[in-house]
Amino acid sequence: MTGITGLLGTNLANKLLEQGYHVTALARNPEKYTGKYTNQLNLVSMHLEDDYDFYLNKIDIVIHIAAETRTNLLTYAAYEKVNYEATIRLFEKSIKHNILKFVFISTANTIGYGNLEFLGTETQKIKEPFDKLYYAQSKLKAEEYLLSHQTKIGVTILNPTFMIGPYDSKPSSGKIILMGMNKRWVFYPPGGKNFVAVNDVVDAIFKSFNAKSKREKYLIAGENLSYKAFFKKLNHNTKQRTVLIPIPKILLLSLGVFGNFLRFCKIKTSLHLVNMKTLCIKNYYSNHKSINDLNVQYSPLDNAITESVNYFRERQMI
Repeated sequence: MTGITGLLGTNLANKLLEQGYHVTALARNPEKYTGKYTNQLNLVSMHLEDDYDFYLNKIDIVIHIAAETRTNLLTYAAYEKVNYEATIRLFEKSIKHNILKFVFISTANTIGYGNLEFLGTETQKIKEPFDKLYYAQSKLKAEEYLLSHQTKIGVTILNPTFMIGPYDSKPSSGKIILMGMNKRWVFYPPGGKNFVAVNDVVDAIFKSFNAKSKREKYLIAGENLSYKAFFKKLNHNTKQRTVLIPIPKILLLSLGVFGNFLRFCKIKTSLHLVNMKTLCIKNYYSNHKSINDLNVQYSPLDNAITESVNYFRERQMI
């Protein structure tokens, strides 16, 4: 597996080791791994552009999680190198070594979103503004390659939405929890998104091992909530009385235009118009296909929020 030091990778490694799997994980910085250690874990310090053929011997399943997710990079090439080129290289080496299953963790952003009445499904094409995100573009390019190449290897693509849960040591998506904790006021954008418990994504990965289809993609989606509703849920779970204040859409878009100017001046920043637009829309998704085909069992988001809060408290991050 790749990406073991991240939110999903750490939770997946914990479950794999608990279930008795032998896990070989490639990591740029193995010391950042905060999960379980057993004698069945082989944690290798290695970059995805290095020669890792030796470690693919006697491997049955490859789970590719590692990705370039930073939002401040200035060029598409920076995302393509990791999210497309490294993915294809790993896939082709997996074919060479007769791997049985290749599981690719993509993103829901490559799939067209919907609203509460008509949720986005796997059949929907990518929509604005996500089609302008370099991250989503590079992930979609990798998906198209994997689905178009007919080989004996089984390919399952999982498209998780916004993951919440423990072991977010970076933190990544857990920043939204930190934003809402121990604050008198929380400013929230006008949009919304689908939130999913990270351990539900782990469950989907396990279920994908025995997926009947040789080539398929699945949305892994939990609860569709506006940002306001999410912070209300966080307040309720943590017994806070934080005052929620809406951020006007025009203000976010104006900040995005200013960010575009900074990026034009070659200044790295996450502040740009496309990112601000994503905060202003409600991008909602359906999980019916993953339930029907993979039998994924989804848990209440409240559980994931509690686990995330407890993890951050244990690490004295809040």
